[in-house]
Amino acid sequence: MPPTTPYAGKFGSCGLYNNNHPQPHSPYRSGSTKSVKENVYNGAYSATENPYDIPQPRTAYRSSSVGSASVKEHHYNNSCAVSENPYSSPQPHSPRQHSSSCPGRAHRHTSSSSGSEQSCRTNANPPSKGQLYGHGITASYGEMCYHDNSLVSASLEALIQHLVPTVDYYPDRSYVFTFLLSSRLFLHPYELMTRVCHLCVEQQRSGDALLDKIRFREVAPKLVQLLTEWTETFPYDFRDERMMRCLKDMTHHVARGDEYSWRAMQQMTQRLIKRLSALGQYEEAVAALNAVAMERPASLKSKQASGQRSDVLSVCDDPFILAQQLTHIELDRLSFIGPEEFIQTFAMKDPLENHKGFFRKRKTSNLEAYVNWFNRLSYLVATEICMPMKKKHRARIIEFFIDVAQECFNIGNFNSLMAIITGMNMSPVSRLKKTWSKVNTDKFEILEHQMDPSSNFSNYRTALRGATQRSETAHSVQEKIVIPFFSLLIKDIYFLNEGCASRLPNGHINFEKLWELAKQVSEFLVWRQVACPFNRDRRILQYLVTTPVFTEDELHLASYESEGPENHMEKDSRRSLRSSLLHRENRS
Repeated sequence: MPPTTPYAGKFGSCGLYNNNHPQPHSPYRSGSTKSVKENVYNGAYSATENPYDIPQPRTAYRSSSVGSASVKEHHYNNSCAVSENPYSSPQPHSPRQHSSSCPGRAHRHTSSSSGSEQSCRTNANPPSKGQLYGHGITASYGEMCYHDNSLVSASLEALIQHLVPTVDYYPDRSYVFTFLLSSRLFLHPYELMTRVCHLCVEQQRSGDALLDKIRFREVAPKLVQLLTEWTETFPYDFRDERMMRCLKDMTHHVARGDEYSWRAMQQMTQRLIKRLSALGQYEEAVAALNAVAMERPASLKSKQASGQRSDVLSVCDDPFILAQQLTHIELDRLSFIGPEEFIQTFAMKDPLENHKGFFRKRKTSNLEAYVNWFNRLSYLVATEICMPMKKKHRARIIEFFIDVAQECFNIGNFNSLMAIITGMNMSPVSRLKKTWSKVNTDKFEILEHQMDPSSNFSNYRTALRGATQRSETAHSVQEKIVIPFFSLLIKDIYFLNEGCASRLPNGHINFEKLWELAKQVSEFLVWRQVACPFNRDRRILQYLVTTPVFTEDELHLASYESEGPENHMEKDSRRSLRSSLLHRENRS
């Protein structure tokens, strides 16, 4: 039976390798960074064309606006209150419940070695080639081990060889994605690309120049296909100047043998440059936004002038609209996170870290920027609550954010939901007992229960499965939205990496682990590519990403100004904070 790979259908349905899909552009593109505070959303958040962009009925999860003089018209019934989990789903399925059969997968024999018959699943009494193992069959082909027709381990050399296309062979796309994603745990992408291109060229050499040219012309389209998958799925690898030089060298090599493949290489390179340009614009815009947001006001001055300061309710008093704008920001920032950033958070340190070009920018900068957005939103919520002088106003803002959190939950925006809950549970907010006494906390307690960290976030994981199933059977773009609690996703991938050995005692790479890493990351890529169906409100977006927020010390001091210290410890803390912040202001 020919060896196959698991999750073939899963990867094939992601649309990752469609060479004709439009390249993403930076949603933050603006004319000038000088006027970013006024213009960052002028034209920057224009709605993109969407094949599903037709008038859709609003979701049935609408909740009324809190604290408004007039309640918004209800477009939603109460058939799915927050206490009724809209994502409740039947029994969770096993992560291995994917077909492990891929009949179209071509088998590739590699050079055998003395240890080639050794099973990778156990070191004691290893089964020989084709021997039954438990309820399946374990077999070895050269230096590659399979169990039930799924690749489970192999030497690094065999895996690299398995990636190289020939005239009559092309690697399965799920294998291409999995190995390109996780190979950076063992070698640098530049080294991998160099070896793959070298092997592809050398395998066609016969000593006859004319024959070599003919043979390379036959394999060139498949090499171009492999490089296209690489550049479109992992474009950030090519911020390394060495990668671009290697790509340029291969373009020249292909040009000598096949004009069609040469044109395909040129088009691929143009799309890559466009993608990297959009990434650069995005990173510059985020840096400019962060610089504007760093202009923090002093706590006491802001408390005294809170009547003149705009707050979130003066910008948007509709929880549903604010939840939509938060979803825009989430999806925009998710779209620029490269899949390899999840692996590079724990990949080995490269010895050429000081090499110019690639290593000037941190390999996980977009992932870190997204985590920073979560932190900013949490501090923004806390700032908005602690800022008002009047208890009634603070209570109104708390109720408003509870409704925003509920709308985020209904949309499937779990990251903003958790950020809001985190902000409302920060010590400066939670200590405002007089304020909380004026708030109906029933809905908030239900939302906290949904995101309860106990049992490894079991309630949240059930909701996430339900949202994922809704997305897979969606009848509208809005139903496709799934934005996971991102820090937990990173934690899951981290512990998957730490909990499983990357190499087995026999020196083979544990490819079962690589399959699982790829499965989690590929699911994220499906969520990432969803286009946000909501209309953009530039004024609200501008406020959310640029309005100054308090530091932790400033929050504590603002909280004490709202509701005075209750004991000697809090009095000492307020006195110390006042002195410290006043000293900082004088120094600045």
